[in-house]
Amino acid sequence: MSKAISRRDFLKVSGAVGAAGLLAACGGSGSAGSTATSTAASAASVAGLSSDPVTLTMSWWGGESRHNAYQEAIKAFMAKNSTITINPTFAAWSGWEDTMSTKFAGGVAEDVCQINWNWLYNYSKSGQTFIDLNSVTDYLDLTQWDEAKLAACNVANAQQCVPVSMTGRIFYWNKTTFDKAGISYPTTLDELMAAGKTFQEKLGDDYYPLHLGAYDRMILMVFYLESKYGKDWADPTTSTLNYDADQIAEGIDFIKSLVDGHVIMSLPTYYGSNGDNAAHQSNEWITGKLAGCFEWDSSATKYADALDEENKAGFTVGDEIKFGDYNGGFSKVSMGLAITKTCAHPAEAATLINFLLNEEEGASIMGSECGIPASKAGLAAAQAAGAVKELVAEANGKVMAFVSNQLDPLFESNDLKATGTGVYQEVFDSLDYDNVSGADLVDTLLDGMDAVGYTV
Repeated sequence: MSKAISRRDFLKVSGAVGAAGLLAACGGSGSAGSTATSTAASAASVAGLSSDPVTLTMSWWGGESRHNAYQEAIKAFMAKNSTITINPTFAAWSGWEDTMSTKFAGGVAEDVCQINWNWLYNYSKSGQTFIDLNSVTDYLDLTQWDEAKLAACNVANAQQCVPVSMTGRIFYWNKTTFDKAGISYPTTLDELMAAGKTFQEKLGDDYYPLHLGAYDRMILMVFYLESKYGKDWADPTTSTLNYDADQIAEGIDFIKSLVDGHVIMSLPTYYGSNGDNAAHQSNEWITGKLAGCFEWDSSATKYADALDEENKAGFTVGDEIKFGDYNGGFSKVSMGLAITKTCAHPAEAATLINFLLNEEEGASIMGSECGIPASKAGLAAAQAAGAVKELVAEANGKVMAFVSNQLDPLFESNDLKATGTGVYQEVFDSLDYDNVSGADLVDTLLDGMDAVGYTV
């Protein structure tokens, strides 16, 4: 512990910054469910497909397998639509939102953008950045999405994106390491706490049953509180916080108990070995020393594939842990596809989105690289092609069958969740670096939430 590099010192050296939803049942505005239909009638239609050559730009973030899927699907699209050329821009998540926010502000974002759900509120709250997709229904079949899923992306009375998939958090375990410890992976809080002691005693101080980064800790803390108190973290439309300072302090102390109980590695220790690298890139995860994580269901194969040969067979999709009398946790729109208002050829852009998400050829190539498809036609095509990854489908099924709460638009604000610089990072870094209690950190969290627009 004493040799762990300071997070603050690490950031000075690396300059590392970065960052990066809503329940399908929750509309993007108070009347989103009803506005989806009314907007369709009022949205002006766009110009038709051009007979001349057209060039479009498209951007997305993700890992290598997602990059490959998009590029293969784009190649197939251009083969089918010989007059349309697609120029892609893509990278990993780290720093991506900072890049895109600058592009949105400058009006230079790509024609078709993969977006996070909360970007609709952050960068197009008044409908200033993305077109109303009701204007391109001749080229994009919106009937392939359930009304509730579309409503989640209806902001400022405009269908500003279509959901690619729905997602939520689930536990992944490395059964190989648990077998070495002589125990089963945990399904209850008591078993989780007991696993920390067993790992330390039987495997050593550098083995932990679970890993949580700063943002993971925030999500699990909210999961825990929702499980105990049975209410959303905040109102899903007004972002009015539903928890008082004492309850939040209790949630922070719950995370501290995981550190103190050797359930999760302290953040200074993790940074000392890995800097800003994600857990699946860490040697500890790859070799089984970190034997669990709490991640998005769409990340199942990424974490499984990262394990070395000794540990790969042990990867297991766990069950949601019931921390109280209620089923905590939330699902959200994992990501959407939107067309920017600066796009000169929205009909062609809509045709591209329809190919990727609805048409048999495109959807079968995309498979579950962006999560389980939210489009009914897209899901059917991906399943028929055997392109839905079993681990992702298993994880998604467990999440959707369990979680019961709604996410508010501000929870994923970049100022709160940014890796290295966000308020969530500050709170949980301080918890470990300064060894303080939840009561000492509540004001930091509440002040940060207030600053981004929460009513606290």
